[in-house]
Amino acid sequence: MPPIAAIVLAAGQSKRMGRSKQLLSYGGKPVIRHCLDALLAGGLEKIVVVLGSTGAAIEPVIGNLPVTVVWNRAAASDMADSVRAGLAALAGDVAGVLVCLADHFLVKVATLQTIMQAHAEHPDKIIIPVCQGRKGHPTLFPRPVLEEITTLPTLRHIINSESGRTLLLAVGDPAVTLDMDTPEDFRRIVAGGSAGKW
Repeated sequence: MPPIAAIVLAAGQSKRMGRSKQLLSYGGKPVIRHCLDALLAGGLEKIVVVLGSTGAAIEPVIGNLPVTVVWNRAAASDMADSVRAGLAALAGDVAGVLVCLADHFLVKVATLQTIMQAHAEHPDKIIIPVCQGRKGHPTLFPRPVLEEITTLPTLRHIINSESGRTLLLAVGDPAVTLDMDTPEDFRRIVAGGSAGKW
């Protein structure tokens, strides 16, 4: 399989949550650890975590993991800025990049491996997981395609810039669509986990 890396976007300020989403505890473990542990269990050896203004509290939680930490300290930065920072830290041999949101933390290891296998079979496609008709995360980009973020403003612009460049991959993992922006969202996720939904 071609070398695949992950960029984990964890620089958000969690304004709607009211506290760091990445450090919320689920099952006795911070959310960001769930995300990184799954990536490592999935076989990813090149993982870049992008931290921002709340990163001083997050870094000690992940400091013992084999990941590279980079910083996006710009006060008015956005997701694209974090992707650019993560890309700059990747070695040149990486063929595909899994762009992960730290708060999509319950995606199964098997789902990650399915996405990576789809990249091996379709190396020129952007792989987007879909569950029950809803697009989710993480998305796997061919490295040359993701490099377009240097000239385009957002990932959405990359995805929509050419018809036929995406592959919608059906998965049976509802965690790919779990948004976690507010305390209510997190309570719903915790309740769903207790009910065995994820």
